[in-house]
Amino acid sequence: MAGSPAPSRPVILVVGGGYVGLYTALRLQRKLARGRAEIVIVDPQPHMTYQPFLPEAAAGSVEPRHVVVPLRPVLRHCRVITGAVTGLSHADRRAHVAPVEGEPFDVSYDVLVMAAGSVARTLPIPGLAEHGIGFKTVGEAIFLRNHVLARLDAASSTDDPAIRRRALTFTFVGGGYAGIEAFAELEDMARYAIEHYYPRLSAADMRWVLVEATGRILPEVDLDMGAWTVRQLTERGMDVRLNTRLESISDEGIVRLSDGEEFPSDTLVWTAGTKPNPMLAETDLPVDDRGRVRCEATLQVAGVEDAWAAGDLAAVPDVTKKEPGATTAPNAQHAVRQAKRLAENIIAVLDGRPPQPYRHKYAGSVASLGLHKGVAQVYGVKLKGWPAWFMHRMYHVSRVPTFNRKARVIADWTLASVFRREVISLGQLQDPRREFVFAANTGRAGSLPPPQEADRPHADSPAARAG
Repeated sequence: MAGSPAPSRPVILVVGGGYVGLYTALRLQRKLARGRAEIVIVDPQPHMTYQPFLPEAAAGSVEPRHVVVPLRPVLRHCRVITGAVTGLSHADRRAHVAPVEGEPFDVSYDVLVMAAGSVARTLPIPGLAEHGIGFKTVGEAIFLRNHVLARLDAASSTDDPAIRRRALTFTFVGGGYAGIEAFAELEDMARYAIEHYYPRLSAADMRWVLVEATGRILPEVDLDMGAWTVRQLTERGMDVRLNTRLESISDEGIVRLSDGEEFPSDTLVWTAGTKPNPMLAETDLPVDDRGRVRCEATLQVAGVEDAWAAGDLAAVPDVTKKEPGATTAPNAQHAVRQAKRLAENIIAVLDGRPPQPYRHKYAGSVASLGLHKGVAQVYGVKLKGWPAWFMHRMYHVSRVPTFNRKARVIADWTLASVFRREVISLGQLQDPRREFVFAANTGRAGSLPPPQEADRPHADSPAARAG
């Protein structure tokens, strides 16, 4: 007697390999019995970036490779596609994928997890696209580290005061956690480098300018903690401009602010917030007025079957707050926890059980302000200086995925406590084929463009585009 045909395995499509995508796929991989479902994850990068460690990677405290988690070794029982989802019709259960190479193709699925994250939120400021540097990827962190050290090399190698002043002026736009940590960590690294390896320079020669459009920094903590952080930065000689906007940056590197000041600066770093991934416009998922996917508290997409979303691009109701319409903040703390609940809910629905709402009261925030310096506010407890810095490290090493990465990050910190900081610029990484192309085109060695010009982000460079 012939048996009934075996039911086909549902295909779970995870769009995005960041916090939500990786953690959701990892938990589904662990919890679902082998063969219960096919898990497909699509992301333009073959790795997940643990963004809270980017400032330390830029400052040389952590090896850049150790702040990324490769998807294929971790998600061994998932199908990993390195490419971008350029369109999606959930009504047809079909996603259009553009791979790194080759022709685009469609992926059919049964269950959707939308976890494409966010991108830098920029403004139409003259010169920003041509000269700005973003700070959201590990490539940008490496670029910025090399760029800052190259500016120290340039300043130390000239007697021209104008060139030196422009090279040693570093401008950051955005006073959130990403901006403050990058600003403080890189200044700390540059100060260390000058004190130990650049006898022709003084830390007083540098100018670090933070531009913030609102009246405070670090909006995630109480006002007094933000004010304390401003005092700490200004005591280090750093220039914090509140209620100030970037108006423009010229091709000659002249930065113009809304308070009327103009000054030359070779470095402009843009960390002024994020916005949901614009690829949502190419889907049929419901979005709110901020471009986020509208979700239920269970992380199901509102009014849509078999579709889930979480993280930066999802408007998830915050059930711990009383005010109507409150949604969870777009940060790693919620994303990691939402991914866990999302995976458990998918498994529950597959088993015929009802999904549970996501509930997490925001615990607080921790930030590093350089080596042995930090600020933290966790469950109402406020810490400053070394204790906050230590808490920052312990919290984030507990959250970075996989034991492999935890061990490597701790090893980096241990070695850094024994030996001096590595403060060499590998500027050739910005354009590794430059010398070879020049030699191939001319057939002779000779006058290459000055290294400092090659190290600056141009309009067609990845760093410039990312800004």
